[in-house]
Amino acid sequence: MLLNISTTHKPATDLGFLLHKHPDKFQSFELAIGQAHVYYPGISEDRSTISLLLDIDPIDMVKKARRLNGAEFSLGQYVNDRPYVASSFMSVAIAKAFSSALNGKCKDKPELVEQALPLEVSLAVLPAAKGGEKLIKSLFGPLGYTLDIQNHALDSKFQSWGKSKYFTLRLKHEIRLQDLLSHLYVLIPVLDNDKHYFVNQKEIDKLLERGKGWLEAHPKKDLIISRYLFNLKSLTREALDRLDDDKSVESESEENENPELKIKKENLHQQRLAAVVEQLRDSGAQTVIDLGCGEGKLLRLLLKEKQFQKITGMDVSYQSLSFAKEKLGWDEMAPAQKARINLFQGALTYEDQRLKNFEAAALVEVIEHLDENRLAALERVVFEKAQPQTVILTTPNAEYNSQYDSLDAGSMRHHDHRFEWTRAQFEEWAQKVALKNNYSVEFLPIGTEVENLGAPSQMGIFTYGN
Repeated sequence: MLLNISTTHKPATDLGFLLHKHPDKFQSFELAIGQAHVYYPGISEDRSTISLLLDIDPIDMVKKARRLNGAEFSLGQYVNDRPYVASSFMSVAIAKAFSSALNGKCKDKPELVEQALPLEVSLAVLPAAKGGEKLIKSLFGPLGYTLDIQNHALDSKFQSWGKSKYFTLRLKHEIRLQDLLSHLYVLIPVLDNDKHYFVNQKEIDKLLERGKGWLEAHPKKDLIISRYLFNLKSLTREALDRLDDDKSVESESEENENPELKIKKENLHQQRLAAVVEQLRDSGAQTVIDLGCGEGKLLRLLLKEKQFQKITGMDVSYQSLSFAKEKLGWDEMAPAQKARINLFQGALTYEDQRLKNFEAAALVEVIEHLDENRLAALERVVFEKAQPQTVILTTPNAEYNSQYDSLDAGSMRHHDHRFEWTRAQFEEWAQKVALKNNYSVEFLPIGTEVENLGAPSQMGIFTYGN
C-alpha cells in the first residue's frame, strides 16, 4: 500500500521541513507487522513528492494480529487483502512516520504549520466497504477536497464479474498539512470499516483528538464515529456524548433546512445581524468579539463600521474559520483592514484568556446549540470571566414556530438545536444570569411580531454594572 503526498507550494522543498524528513535520506520504521518506508520519488523547488510505503509481513500479521478480515472461513487468516490495502495499518504508519506534522510541530519553519498549502494525495489501494465511490465522496467531499476516484475490476480478465470494493484515490486541496494527515488518519480505517487491533476507550481519545475542528461539523459524523470504533455501540454512544460536550455551535448558514424555512430564515438572519450591529454601534464599543462566528457574516458587517477598531471571531470549527477567511477575502485584504481583525478556534464552555479585554461580545443564535446543562459553563466563561461591558445575545422564540407550516408541532427549527425557549423562558434565564454577574438586561424582538406569539427571534442586551 502506497501513500504519496505532493505540493507545488513555493519552495516545494518546504515539505521536507514540515514532515521532518530529509530529502536525501531513505528512512524505515518498524511496525508491529512489518515496516514503513519513507522516501522522495521527486523533489524540486516547483514540486515535491514524499512517499509512505508499507511492507506488511503476512506471516507476522497472522501471528500477531488480533482480528483479520476473512476469519470466518478456515483459511481466512492466510487468504485476505490485509497486506495490500490501505487500512488501520496505514493510519498507524502515518502516526509513526509523520508524528511531528500530525501534531502540528515544525522546528525549523514553525510558520508553515498554520499555512494552507496546495497539496495532492495519491492512495493505492483503498477499500471502501459497504458504500464504494459514493461513500468516499461523502467523507472527503464536505472537507473541501477535489476527488479523482478509480474503481478497480474484480478481475481484468473477467470484466463480467464487475467492479471490486477497491479504489485508487487522488485528492487535491489547499489545506494545512496537519489537517490533511488528520483526515487520512481517521477516514482510511473508516472506509475499510475494520481495525487490525483491539478497540477500546483509548480509541475514542484518538478519534476526538484527530477529529478536532472538523469532525463535529461533518455531515457524516455519526457514520465516521461508528465505523472508526468498529461499530461498537457503547463506544460510539460515548464518543458522540463527548463530542457534543465539547461542541459549541454550527454557523446558521451551514444548516440543512427545508425550502420554506430556509427562505424565511435567510431574511430573518439579515434582520438579526442588522439588529446586532445596531446594538453594538449604540453601545459605543470599539473592540468586539463574535462568539460562534461561523462563516463570518457578522464580522463582514462590522468591518464596514469605522467605530470598531478591533474585531475578533471565535468558532469551534476550524473549517468554518477557513470559510470565514475566504468570505472575508483574507488574502487580498488591505493591511489596514487586516490589522483590525483576528480569528481563532475555541469553545465557549472552557475558560480562555483570549476572550478577555473586549468591550462587547455577540452570541448570535448560539446558546440553543448547547445542551441546557452546559449553559452554566458558558455563563461562567462569558459573563463571569471574560466580562465584556456589553453582551448581545439572540436565540429563536419557540412560540413563533407554529407560523412555519412545514414544522410539526413540538419540533425545532434545526436538527442541532438542543432546545428552543419561549419568551418567558428566555427572559427568566437572562435575568438570573444578569443578577448573578452584575449585569442589567433588556429584551427586544427581531422580525415581524405576531399577536400572542411574538417575533421569530429574541434578543437580550446585557450591560455590565448597571
